[in-house]
Amino acid sequence: MPRKLVDGAVDFHGHLGPFLILGLKAGLYANSILGKDCFKTTAFVKTDTSPPYSCFVDGVQFVTGCTMGKGNVKLRKGAGLSVCFLKEGKSLKLKLKKKTLDLVRTISSEESLKQASLNLMQTSVDELFEIER
Repeated sequence: MPRKLVDGAVDFHGHLGPFLILGLKAGLYANSILGKDCFKTTAFVKTDTSPPYSCFVDGVQFVTGCTMGKGNVKLRKGAGLSVCFLKEGKSLKLKLKKKTLDLVRTISSEESLKQASLNLMQTSVDELFEIER
C-alpha cells in the first residue's frame, strides 16, 4: 500500500487507525477486481455504526470515490464487519475474518493503534477478509 495514499487517507480521516487501513485495503481490492468508477459502484457496509468500526467507511470512500454524499455508500448496523461492492451487475463481498476483528478490538493504546495499522498494511487482503465474488 503506497505511503502517499495512506498519508492522504489520514489527512482525510484525521488519524491513522486499523479500521481506516482495513477500509483502504477493501476498497483497493474492489477497485482492482471491479474497476474503479465512483458513479457506477455502490458500497454496502455492515458493522457497528459508531467509531472505531465506522472509520472503515472513510477508507472505502477515500479509495473508491463512493461517498455518503453521493449516496453510493450505505452504512447498516450489524455484527462484525462486511462490505459488498456492486457495479454493473457484478458483486464482490468482503467479510472481516473473526481473528482479524478480535485482534483490532483488543488495541487500546495510541502506539498500539499505529503499530497494528502498519502491520495491517503489510497483510494480504485474503488473510484479513473472507472473499466472495
